[in-house]
Amino acid sequence: MAAIDEKYFPVPSSGANNNSLAPRIWPGISPESINTLRKALTENQKKHHVFFNFRGFHNHIPHTLLTLWALGADAAILQKTNEENSKDQRDAFISPNPITKDNWKDYLGDEKCVSSLQSLFLGRFSQLRSYYQGYLEFFKSEVTEKDFGTILEEYVFSSGANFGAGDKNPGMLNRFFAGLFHPLIHTGLGVEFGLPGTFAEGLAQTAVHKAESPELFPSSLFNDASKAESLASQFANKVGLGDKGEAGKDIHAFTVLARVLANPALAPVELKNPMGFYKENLVNSGETIKKYVDEWIVGEENLQEKVKELIWICSLIYGVGGFEGSDKPFNADFFTMHFVTASIFISSIFSILKPSSQVLLLKGYLAITLVWYIARHRYPIDIPRFFNDSSLLHPAPPGAHPTPHAAAYPSPTSSQAITPEPWLAIIQSTLTHPDDHISKLQRALSEFSSRFGGIAKGVFSNTELKDADLIDGTLFLRAAGLTTARLGWVREGQPPLGADSPVPVVWDRRGLSLPPPSELRPSRK
Repeated sequence: MAAIDEKYFPVPSSGANNNSLAPRIWPGISPESINTLRKALTENQKKHHVFFNFRGFHNHIPHTLLTLWALGADAAILQKTNEENSKDQRDAFISPNPITKDNWKDYLGDEKCVSSLQSLFLGRFSQLRSYYQGYLEFFKSEVTEKDFGTILEEYVFSSGANFGAGDKNPGMLNRFFAGLFHPLIHTGLGVEFGLPGTFAEGLAQTAVHKAESPELFPSSLFNDASKAESLASQFANKVGLGDKGEAGKDIHAFTVLARVLANPALAPVELKNPMGFYKENLVNSGETIKKYVDEWIVGEENLQEKVKELIWICSLIYGVGGFEGSDKPFNADFFTMHFVTASIFISSIFSILKPSSQVLLLKGYLAITLVWYIARHRYPIDIPRFFNDSSLLHPAPPGAHPTPHAAAYPSPTSSQAITPEPWLAIIQSTLTHPDDHISKLQRALSEFSSRFGGIAKGVFSNTELKDADLIDGTLFLRAAGLTTARLGWVREGQPPLGADSPVPVVWDRRGLSLPPPSELRPSRK
């Protein structure tokens, strides 16, 4: 394994930013686990590309290792995770030319991902044209001169990073949310743990992503520079960041969700291209979503509350939307799961931005989330079915259980004596699971539970969402228990979901046919 890069991968830290919602680091870290983590992060940056195949599937090594480490994983688990994930990666390679301050806008999105048919003809030795490495080196140089917040303001949230002369629009905020939030996740890890190398990787990944959602971030409003508003204000207005609604009052994110659910124009439809479901739904629903997001008004006096609202709506869509009753398997949807895994990083990024950029971050995140939710069939949100099911309140692992002593509280035969803290059981099983997403999801849900688990029923009764008065802080534990039961209590002997398929695909993807195994695996060096 590579020697540690002290400059770009220092000892991870947490809480350095002014972030009242900063995620915690669980007990279990050790000098050995820290060294294993830093060596693996260094090695990954030196050896691997950001996409593990030519179809643009993401390299999750930094995500998974940092999350497992933060959950207290032993060095042996980190080492095994790194070894297994490294088997599927593409080699890093030099870009056709370097990226500089003068040309950084010229090659955005110029990461040549291809169709599965094309990849068959490229062969295992083909590199394709890629500027990821060039952008990585460029942003590594930037982090040696500027702090994270300054760089984000300049390269993601400024008007110049999003709109230019003529038809050349960098669209960096658009790219930041692309690929199911992966650039945001990667960058957020760098911010949260104070890792310049990971932060630079996240921005390089942002630069090579396509600008997927032009309908939500159009350039037309920026053509007239003579308008009284600044470019940034015009941008904010166009994507739903400027209007104050009829009464000039904020509405809750649950009210926005209620309006999405009630609109028959947003009902699921048969798509012409099942694999292009996001784009098709973006075209169909983009204008409506912009209208609803306009009604989710953010004033500088309550931005922190809007961060919390995003956490709640993302967790509700995934958890409640995936539950169809105790007699049916939980729908652990691969796509809505990302709403939750990315939302844990919102507070870290939010904490280093100026207020106008915080607004862009929050509103952009909600807009993209809603489009993806509609694209994933707008799953029904049956709140009574979810919160009235008492079996979800105390998830417990399967298999042999300990026999409590007669002195054990509250009684030796009680479920609480056998599994007194369900989160410990869930996290222990998560640490041993081979999937590279479940640790991110369970860390996010456990963090939200620690923050909001005490929220009582009735708190959300003033929103328009039907039965919102039943929602309480058990949401996060219920969702976590259902996820573990669906994906497998691996530590306790259950196989991971999909273990018997040719290529294990752990999460549910209803309505989608998966590519054959040869297309899911990377083209080898």
